[in-house]
Amino acid sequence: MQLIKIDKARYRRHLNRVIVGSIAALAIGSLAIAQILIALFPDASGSHFHWNLLGVVVTTLTIGWLLNKYRTHAYMTEVVYVWDLKQALNKITRKMPKLKAAAQAGNADALLALQYSYAGSRLLWHLDDNSIVMEELSVAQLELDSLITKYNLTLNTDDYNDLILNQF
Repeated sequence: MQLIKIDKARYRRHLNRVIVGSIAALAIGSLAIAQILIALFPDASGSHFHWNLLGVVVTTLTIGWLLNKYRTHAYMTEVVYVWDLKQALNKITRKMPKLKAAAQAGNADALLALQYSYAGSRLLWHLDDNSIVMEELSVAQLELDSLITKYNLTLNTDDYNDLILNQF
């Protein structure tokens, strides 16, 4: 997965609408389903927990199915790209201790994975206005840059493929 430049305003606008739409659909759908089921199958004890739970589960599954169905729609481009990028970065994060050890030893694939992780994190944090850990990222990037220089490598994040993580 290549890192691409995202229009921050468009991404935030679309993400907020998807979130608000999902929340509204969850609230309305789960209440509607629960109320219909309660009307059709009343419980003498007055406990309708199972119908309420079923309404939430059915609505959640429906929303998930709809988001998956429309993930290729142009409106969802930035939102889906960021979701996929977060998954790719999570794969790297799970391997981080092994990657850092291999990077210290000069493994080019480990260095590339770290470079991709830092660049992707910088992109995500910029999109989400998360500046809290940017300083830590800068320090980690400086350490990585010194290792890249030490081993005389030139890394391009476009060359990253998550299959290289299989060796770690």
